[in-house]
Amino acid sequence: MGTIECVQGDIAQQSDIDAVVNAANAELQSGGGVAGALHRAAGPGLAEECSPLAPIRPGQAVITSAHELPNRHVIHCLGPVYGVDEPADELLAACYRNALELAEREGIRSIAFPALSAGAFGYPPAEAARVALSTVLKTLPECPTIEQVRFVLFDTDSTELHQRTLESLQSGQE
Repeated sequence: MGTIECVQGDIAQQSDIDAVVNAANAELQSGGGVAGALHRAAGPGLAEECSPLAPIRPGQAVITSAHELPNRHVIHCLGPVYGVDEPADELLAACYRNALELAEREGIRSIAFPALSAGAFGYPPAEAARVALSTVLKTLPECPTIEQVRFVLFDTDSTELHQRTLESLQSGQE
């Protein structure tokens, strides 16, 4: 099974990763947070390539090339808006599962995720981390091509939360 790591950093600056995951909006256009950062770094070609793929539904994942980003691909996932899109836990898990399955089909060996739905979409951070990491741990054995999964978190608190959650899940304490 591939390795899973949690780091603090900028998802648009993961030059050693094949595919980065965009916390997309339904229209797959630039926005705030992760979507804005990736679209700014990728240049206008990303929005042009995304346009015919939109709209996407919560839990869905689609793939594009990475344009001016230092990666080969961007996988766009629409996470659930907490308290609106239900069942939120199943939709959030579907984002991670669908992104990994898409990466596997495309022969991608490394993938970087942000904390999907944990920002503007209001998902409680601890619950979002648990759903994300448990889904990745469950799905990764079915994706033998994927050697590395990296969670790229915005700040120290999120990074430490994800690391603690990962260690707890791996030791079976969850």
